Amino acid sequence: MSLSEFPIDLKKFNTKLSLDPSKPKLSAAEKSALQANIQLLRDAIVLFTATGAARGVSGHTGGAYDTVPEVCVLLALFNHSQRFYPVVFDEAGHRVATQYILSVLEGSLPAEHLLYYREANSKLPGHPELGLTPGVKFSSGRLGHMWPLVNGVALGHRDKVVFCLGSDGSQQEGNDAEAARFAVAQHLNVKIIVDDNDVTIAGHPSEYLKGFSVAKTLEGHGLKVLVAQGEDLDAVWGGISSIVAHDGPAALVLKRKMAPGVPDIEGSTHGHDVIPVKSALTYLKQRGYPDYSSLYSSITALAQPYLHIGSTKEVGATRVVFGEAVNLVLDGLSREEAQRKVMVIDSDLEGSTGLKVIHQKHPEVFVPSGIMERGNFSAAAGFGFEKDKFGVFSTFSAFLEMVISEITMARLNNCNVLCHFSHSGVDEADNTCHFGINSLFADNGLSDVNSFLYFPADPAQMIAIVKKVFFQHGMRFVFSTRAKVPWLLREDGSRFFDLDAGYEFQPGKDEVLVEGSAGYVVTFGEMVYRSWDAVLRCRQQGLDVGLVNKPSLNVVDEKTIMKIGQSPFILVVESFNQKTGLGSKFGSWLLERQLTPKYGYMGTTREGCGGLWEQIPYQGLDPQSIILKIKQLSQ
Repeated sequence: MSLSEFPIDLKKFNTKLSLDPSKPKLSAAEKSALQANIQLLRDAIVLFTATGAARGVSGHTGGAYDTVPEVCVLLALFNHSQRFYPVVFDEAGHRVATQYILSVLEGSLPAEHLLYYREANSKLPGHPELGLTPGVKFSSGRLGHMWPLVNGVALGHRDKVVFCLGSDGSQQEGNDAEAARFAVAQHLNVKIIVDDNDVTIAGHPSEYLKGFSVAKTLEGHGLKVLVAQGEDLDAVWGGISSIVAHDGPAALVLKRKMAPGVPDIEGSTHGHDVIPVKSALTYLKQRGYPDYSSLYSSITALAQPYLHIGSTKEVGATRVVFGEAVNLVLDGLSREEAQRKVMVIDSDLEGSTGLKVIHQKHPEVFVPSGIMERGNFSAAAGFGFEKDKFGVFSTFSAFLEMVISEITMARLNNCNVLCHFSHSGVDEADNTCHFGINSLFADNGLSDVNSFLYFPADPAQMIAIVKKVFFQHGMRFVFSTRAKVPWLLREDGSRFFDLDAGYEFQPGKDEVLVEGSAGYVVTFGEMVYRSWDAVLRCRQQGLDVGLVNKPSLNVVDEKTIMKIGQSPFILVVESFNQKTGLGSKFGSWLLERQLTPKYGYMGTTREGCGGLWEQIPYQGLDPQSIILKIKQLSQ
């Protein structure tokens, strides 16, 4: 079976179905048509999201599958009257499969294109991006960011009812609390429909966030709130009819299991991610479809074709190694001492940011918490308010931008907090809204206050950094990538950062990995092994280029900068935002010291292309692009 034809006929979807909200009971014919539409879209979502699993790019099935009933109701309301703003806004961007299937239904995308879900350059990334995918009506951004924007849409269209799909995860964000109060104060005709399935990435809110109730929280802000069973179609329609009839902001909280009726993932955290191919085949077989094994077997993960030199074939996840390194520190303390001195606070990402191993081995210091980055960071910082206590906080680097003010607050209070921001840069990033590229925003203190930003080059250096800085005072930020990286090798084949061979990390010190008379490449993090490959190939061609690893991002190493600043050129290579990254600062540092080599810097400059490893060459940050820039500067 090829990818040239979508095997489920989406033309069977009844695009003419119209429902009148003044009639709170469905007729038998309306209910039958609605049920048929719901089942068709749920089957299609399972089928095409599983292609993401087949090509190894992940993807999210359960959330989009969950919300199909309310989506189909909204489409029928849009058909009924122009009083409804005709966009299905959704504050949970990982439910992007909904937006793609809506694009197909309106004719903006061919159905067969769904089979390229999340493939690089398919324009079907993991979150909706306005202007990228035909038919997509908005960019969802990060969790909790959509409702405030929808309030603005409602302000601009007071004659319309504006809907926004919510989730029990995104409702944990502080933005939504502010949005709720604003909607009530301004008497906006905003209607929130929340999928309350009690599942997020790392667990169940009812377990890790005891006392939290979506319905009671929204009621407390002043919204009219109804609660219904999400799989009871009559109750869903009755609830939506009621909130539409209410003059002002209202919410319908729909209780359901995650991915109801889907084998292997129903009610589990696995439903948050992409459905495994085997589970999709089981589901589709139960639904009476033919065996689509050949469809999925025709899809293969596209491997990175470039063979890097100067590093191991073996790769390791520095984001996971962070947690292992913290455990090495905690292993040296008694349980009682660890509990007294250290507190590790998660933001529903423990499996993604390396904290899970801490939770498993040292539960005495671990606090599972919700999708509340600002509050969680400040709690970790507050634990470190006393000089002999140390807080640890972690989330994705993209979300660093959400805690800038809290970072300032912690700094003003001289708090001891170690922050791990994983998924930095763009390597294997879940496209643009998850790019962690503005990380130097964390360096927002004044010059007379020290805070340190560290980005290790490989797993061994991650261990060295964490062990060195864990019990240092003040603010410390450690970055890692989503993608695994190899261990860096010297030209003689030994490892650069071998702790057993005596390597010790020195905060603030740049590391000259190889000297060069023609000029220097300065880099850090996951760009070190790529830059080392480029430098080695240039040296093989007779161009004597040097390489500097700068794991301490925001500190000037005076000895090293004076050394390399007197060379013919300096090239800074990073995957941070070219506008705000190291390269935007390093040139000024040179000029302040009357150093004037030729200067260039490479960083992220474009919105993403989807896929995984493809993001790096798409940004022009692959070794061959680095070699080209080196040769340009060496002329």
